[in-house]
Amino acid sequence: MQKPLPISKSDLISALGEGQTFKFLCFWSHEQNAKHVTKACLSQWYPSSFSIEGKTYLTAEHFMMAEKAKLFGDIEKIQAVLSADNPGKAKALGREITGFSQEKWDKHKLDIVIRGNIEKFSQNPSLGEFLLKTGDRVLVESSPRDRIWGCGLADNDPYIENPEHWPGENLLGFALMKVRQKLRKQ
Repeated sequence: MQKPLPISKSDLISALGEGQTFKFLCFWSHEQNAKHVTKACLSQWYPSSFSIEGKTYLTAEHFMMAEKAKLFGDIEKIQAVLSADNPGKAKALGREITGFSQEKWDKHKLDIVIRGNIEKFSQNPSLGEFLLKTGDRVLVESSPRDRIWGCGLADNDPYIENPEHWPGENLLGFALMKVRQKLRKQ
């Protein structure tokens, strides 16, 4: 019987320690290709609008920041995030949310990102198809600057396929693997 894919850094380290092998797919850029869908679609910043409960989000980053504002009751920031014309502005607004608690955010952030990406990939069929075609690869956000959502290494780093050497947690990569599992069941 095939073991389930690891969906956390610690699970991946354990699985590799037990001798399991995996193929990795690293992504970071969010630049669209006019001709076809590329791994850039895995980025939170990739332009791919979707709607939930009557609200339209330009990117998954917009959804994450709007939900963050909602979690802390900052109604003004929700509207500001929804009006932001790019994900960088949405992210900056997300850092200004009033009443923010890191502990509370840590409890909810992964579920928020998973929910947003389920909608992103479900409502944009070509993106959903791309995600499903990643098969059983371990998805790695190879952002050398992000140690929470990314692995903290660039995709050309010699340790990119060794999570014991990742300074980051790769939460986005593992969230997308969970989204992929859910889409397969639909």
